Amino acid sequence: MSVNRSAATPVVPVKPVESAAAINVPRGLAGVVVTDTEIGDVRGIEGFYHYRQYSAVDLAKTRGFEDVWHLLVHGELPDAARRTAFTAETAALRRLPDEVRAALPAIAAASGRSGPLAGLRTALSLLGAAKGFRPVYDIDADERRRDAVVAAAAVPTLLTALHRLGRGLDPVEPREDLPYAANYLYMLTGSEPDPERARAIEQYLISTIDHGFNASTFTARVIASTGADVAACLVGAVGALSGPLHGGAPSRALDTLDAIGTPERIDAWIRDRVLAGDRIMGFGHPVYRTEDPRSRMLRELAESFGGPRVEFAVQVERQVEAILAELKPGRELHTNVEFYAGVVMELCGLPREMFTPTFAAARAVGWSANILEQAADSKIIRPVARYVGPGAPVAVPAA
Repeated sequence: MSVNRSAATPVVPVKPVESAAAINVPRGLAGVVVTDTEIGDVRGIEGFYHYRQYSAVDLAKTRGFEDVWHLLVHGELPDAARRTAFTAETAALRRLPDEVRAALPAIAAASGRSGPLAGLRTALSLLGAAKGFRPVYDIDADERRRDAVVAAAAVPTLLTALHRLGRGLDPVEPREDLPYAANYLYMLTGSEPDPERARAIEQYLISTIDHGFNASTFTARVIASTGADVAACLVGAVGALSGPLHGGAPSRALDTLDAIGTPERIDAWIRDRVLAGDRIMGFGHPVYRTEDPRSRMLRELAESFGGPRVEFAVQVERQVEAILAELKPGRELHTNVEFYAGVVMELCGLPREMFTPTFAAARAVGWSANILEQAADSKIIRPVARYVGPGAPVAVPAA
């Protein structure tokens, strides 16, 4: 039977799907472009990264956290009136629903050995249910944005409450009169932080809000592409971040400083690890082939505090880079964000078990922006794998 088609609707031939076996894809999808984004980019060869059209480092040096949050979620830096409104909006969302608060002691007890980041996965799921989050596929852009801001605003409250409960302390209620970073430190310690340390943590948080299609951001976008709710997307991102090869390095970089101990031990300690093929935590990055710009900024922050710990860290950095250049010529291996992030957080009084959770308190904003961008595209992310198992089909043997 023939079908009449008008000239306005031409027949488009279907391109056959290329066999997965014929496509050469690098391990870990290194360098593979998976989508377009307006949120930001990492230019590894140049040693530069940006949020929308602005240098991320310049934003960290000149703006507050709420300004950059507004930039990522709303697409522009706020003027004075919008800054005031957005700061008030997000500060009011820091308090948790009663049913979530009531469940936190049990969550903290159950995740005692794993820490607040493990508890955050459960707490975020409960928050999404308590707030009535719906699949992003079923709601409009305004409701998605509301859910994203609600969830990101609650993350610091959840993390600090879980940390304190795990140590036998009562959670500290958030304060709406404090900026994001200062309130985070206040909820963590129970004392209002001095401005210098609050600003240092704010700069660290801004510098880590987003960083290209890293494992946790990509995970959040994959889940968002299924149409799931914002909380589900964030839970997946937190799960990816919990891996030691992604978010677990700041405290491990400090462990390296502790293990070396004294300046005269640097050379032998590092050479032994490099020759054994061990990874030196805090050095090297899958994207940057120059110095990590975040590391440079955080080194400057650490040096502004000064002290023996900072001097030793700088000495270790210089000697490690010299040894790596000697033993691995041709490879650009420099400090990454984790090395000096650990030093700065330690100087500001954060316990090591809260280093990665603090990273999550910033990255929740970047994840949210990526979730919103992905939710605007209804195409599900569905790659293929190259099958390398036994040839098929083979007859099933008789039982």
